[in-house]
Amino acid sequence: MAEPFVIAIDGPAGAGKGTLARRLADHFHLNLLDTGLSYRAVAHRMLQEDLPLDDPAAAEGTARNLDLGRLDRDVLSAHAVGEAASQVAVYPEVRRILVEKQRAFAATPPGAVLDGRDIGTVVCPDADVKLFVTASPEVRARRRLAEIEARHGTADLAQVLADIERRDTRDMGRADSPLRPADDAHLLDTSEMDIETAFLTARAIVEVALEGRDGI
Repeated sequence: MAEPFVIAIDGPAGAGKGTLARRLADHFHLNLLDTGLSYRAVAHRMLQEDLPLDDPAAAEGTARNLDLGRLDRDVLSAHAVGEAASQVAVYPEVRRILVEKQRAFAATPPGAVLDGRDIGTVVCPDADVKLFVTASPEVRARRRLAEIEARHGTADLAQVLADIERRDTRDMGRADSPLRPADDAHLLDTSEMDIETAFLTARAIVEVALEGRDGI
């Protein structure tokens, strides 16, 4: 591939887009970026350095110095980091800086799979393939509960479902980069799919795009 090949994957929490992104990146030998981790990384660094989360200038400086190639999912998945990330992610300048970094990551050969909320609409509107991965709230809640229990945690299904529905409302209703499929995105509803079926479906879409580009 002469030009970087970019796959944008968007969708609500628990739809399976993260697992799908990893499978596609491995199969097509592309770089991988969970863009949500970039906001968590800013928050984590600020917590480490005891910087006030309500200081936009501190958040902006931290974002500018962030290396997207060095994100540790295990460390950044901590609940406290997620709570802090929700505070720093509201700063427009932080979002602008991180979007620029995400675009630069995508433009690095051989290309990348980016997973997030606004990849196909804002970060990489010219991506070669855009997937919008979704599933019913009930299915996503059951999956999230299974993940929690697999880590020996406990949770209430009704509470998990309520959290997911609340997050959906927030993500779809926000003024800045709301969660929505791009006009040219392929919709992939995984409610009745296992990961292998979802992967094979997405892989076929990507292969068609690759063939089309090679034929130019």
